[in-house]
Amino acid sequence: MYEEFYGLREEPFRLTPDSRLCFAHPSYKHAKAYMQYALYRGEGFVMVTGHPGTGKSTLISDLTSEFDGGKVMFTSLSCTQVKGDDLIRLIALNFNLDGATEYKSLILHNLKNFLLKLNREGRRSLLIIDEAQDLPAEALEELRLLTNLQHNNQPLLQIFLIGQTELRQTILSSSLEQLHQRIVATCHLEPLSPDATEEYVKYRLTRVGWNDDPKLSNDIFPLIHQHSRGIPRLINLICSRLLLHGMVEESHQIGIEDAKLVVNSLLQEQLLTPYGGGHDATNPSKLRSI
Repeated sequence: MYEEFYGLREEPFRLTPDSRLCFAHPSYKHAKAYMQYALYRGEGFVMVTGHPGTGKSTLISDLTSEFDGGKVMFTSLSCTQVKGDDLIRLIALNFNLDGATEYKSLILHNLKNFLLKLNREGRRSLLIIDEAQDLPAEALEELRLLTNLQHNNQPLLQIFLIGQTELRQTILSSSLEQLHQRIVATCHLEPLSPDATEEYVKYRLTRVGWNDDPKLSNDIFPLIHQHSRGIPRLINLICSRLLLHGMVEESHQIGIEDAKLVVNSLLQEQLLTPYGGGHDATNPSKLRSI
């Protein structure tokens, strides 16, 4: 819709992850570098945390898009509200192994043989667990035991744990001390700063052919940052609505009044949380206008 009106090649502010448009802000680059480092070492766990919408899924997509030549065999799980034995079975199925047996020992045997085969072929094995904060402690312990599958004192499987901030507290619990000791790197995806928010918006627009149409007033960016709290997914939500609003109004300039109108609309729809706290986000009549 609006991309045609403004001459853009495609929509720049989709809510779904898109590694082609990822913006490498400092904590994003930090997290990606740690993941690459751990993969190079080929051992232990990496834990990446962040609030919803800060780019964890985009980071995974960005990292795995760089795997080439079949040197890394990876699988990614995001259905994590499962018990330990079921998780092992699910991992096997994701590696295209037969998980239709009640004997966990047989599944582990087949999984080890598969990983050994990859190792002999000079290929790395990587398991990415998304939304890992939902895993019960017993399932996390099963993951630790998978790292005991070794060949020549080298683990056959690398594991990345990706989750929301509560994952960190779970890993630090005394019952998971052995898993904690096997983590080689941890990092946290931070929300964008005010300056980075402006850079992010313009970066994504430029990537899809933006040529200053619409012209964006500088004073809209503090408002976007304030009400998105620097969270990329919410920035996308606001900016997508801004461009839609501009198209409807047939305007080639977007200013602060347009931004206020769009933000107020999103607040009334309860798609944004009122800035500053202390407001009843469940009652539209009590949402703060700006």
